[in-house]
Amino acid sequence: MLWSLIKIFIFIAIAAGLAFGVAWILETPGEVVIAFAGREWSLTPIGSLIALVVLLVAAVVILKVLGFIIALMRFLLGDETAISRYFNRSRERRGFNALSDGMIALASGDSKRAMKKAAKAEKLLGRKDVTGLVSAQAAELNGDKTRAIGYYKTMLDDSRTRFVGVSGLMRQKLEEGDTTTALALAKKAFALRPDNPALLRTLFDLQSREADWSGARDTLNASMHARLLPRDIGHRREAVLSLADAQAAAAEGNEARRNDAALQANKYAPTLVPAAVLAAQVLVEKGMARKASKVLVRAWAANPHPDLAAAFAAIVPEETPQARMKRFDSLITAAPNNPESRLLSAELALAAEDFPAARKALGTLPETDPTTRSLALMAAVERGQGAPEAVVRAWLAKALDASRGPQWVCEKCGHVHDAWRPVCESCGAFDTLEWKTPAHRQETTYGQATMLPLLVDPAPAAEEADPGVTDADEVRAEAAAR
Repeated sequence: MLWSLIKIFIFIAIAAGLAFGVAWILETPGEVVIAFAGREWSLTPIGSLIALVVLLVAAVVILKVLGFIIALMRFLLGDETAISRYFNRSRERRGFNALSDGMIALASGDSKRAMKKAAKAEKLLGRKDVTGLVSAQAAELNGDKTRAIGYYKTMLDDSRTRFVGVSGLMRQKLEEGDTTTALALAKKAFALRPDNPALLRTLFDLQSREADWSGARDTLNASMHARLLPRDIGHRREAVLSLADAQAAAAEGNEARRNDAALQANKYAPTLVPAAVLAAQVLVEKGMARKASKVLVRAWAANPHPDLAAAFAAIVPEETPQARMKRFDSLITAAPNNPESRLLSAELALAAEDFPAARKALGTLPETDPTTRSLALMAAVERGQGAPEAVVRAWLAKALDASRGPQWVCEKCGHVHDAWRPVCESCGAFDTLEWKTPAHRQETTYGQATMLPLLVDPAPAAEEADPGVTDADEVRAEAAAR
């Protein structure tokens, strides 16, 4: 508001000044005489002022006309002028319009229109760094991979588009199934853009599939440095990579690297079952049995697993069944209500020939959660308690057709694995295996040959049997096969 008032006052002051000046000139006596070439012109003061203004306007017009003529001559001679800039801007505008139409066609899935518009944009703009990507993606959409690869290769010459070109070639190799070349291209792209999220994910997947654990760890560190992964997920992946490296080192016979990697894996993921098993094995070899027990108990509390029980038993391999039952109390009480703990208790009781305790430990598992393992244990309990052979065979017949129970299942594709792996052997996904019951029933671990001795008629007469083998030994041997 204040500025508007100021502008009004300034306008009034200028108008008043001009009016005063004109009045002063009109009231001033005299004349202006112009003499040129023997002639004279007499002008009044106001006439002279008007003549001066007319001369100035004429001079400006003449200068503009001369400038136009000069520009026209320069245009005809090929120099850049306002006219050439006008045509260039028009050409550029039409080129970018064609590029925009090509991008819209590409997004809508119209590959032919996209390629046509991209070619027009390239002709008008003459900039392959702008039109190359649209042309390449349109060729990909049209199924012309050869042309797409050609466009991506032309991008390698420009530093601004080199990353896009390498990434495009990498995708082409992935579609062809050439993971080795794709991995090499991914590493080149990583050198150009080490903080690109999509590239880091692709590079990590390729390295994990190729078992390049060292390279995968570098890629993981880059992702963590760029803050593309939460800290807990980063630590989990670090644990899986260390465990995979430990397994590879064990296969190579590199004991020192295996030990360091196993302990590091258990440090980052204490509840990861295979990491706890391997770490406990390393600790036992170093004479740290008590610490190994703590590692296994901690993992059991989060995820009870038969491998943990086997590793816990291996800490003291030579012990009586009664001593083993007592030592296993710390493990079982870490997750007392878990079905795995109850099955383990039943197995320990069977080994100690305490059949009532084994039956109590099983509880209602054979009815509520009938698996091959629980039903076989129930058959062993029935035989140990002297049940008729028909009852034992009935339980074993159920076990033949029962579910195997929890297994290592890929969360992404549902593939069932016989052992834990860092990468799914079916879909190649990293760290997707979980210990759970598969959605579809799998074949049991008991084959017909394994179950046959328990399904046929009772054992030969006592006088023909080996006197060194007791009934309890037979029961334990039958129950242990799984």
